[in-house]
Amino acid sequence: MAKYTKGKIVRGTVTCIEPYGAFMSFNEYYTGLIHISEISKDFVKDIHNFLNVGDHIYVEILDVNEEEAQLKLSIKNINYKINGKPRKRKIVETPHGFATLSRKLPIWINKQIKKEKNKENSIDK
Repeated sequence: MAKYTKGKIVRGTVTCIEPYGAFMSFNEYYTGLIHISEISKDFVKDIHNFLNVGDHIYVEILDVNEEEAQLKLSIKNINYKINGKPRKRKIVETPHGFATLSRKLPIWINKQIKKEKNKENSIDK
């Protein structure tokens, strides 16, 4: 079963506002667009009167494009600003801290140097 389905109300973050609509992000894969015609039942002169970049809002899914991981969205028929602020989560440090990074970083650097040298050698030939 797909996480995003037509008619479902989900929460996302406004990432960009253009004159024709607002773009949203939901997770590392899905993005969406609220077209200006789906902002309000009334005339919308400026989307900034309704939304701002960084707002965490609820949206109704009008259509899902699984292939492109894109959603068509609407807020005109729902109360989209309910609990608009995300809950803060406490940052928990791992017991290893940066030890893993400090151990692995020299290995990664050496791999990249070798890779770059191989590129240079293959171009010269």
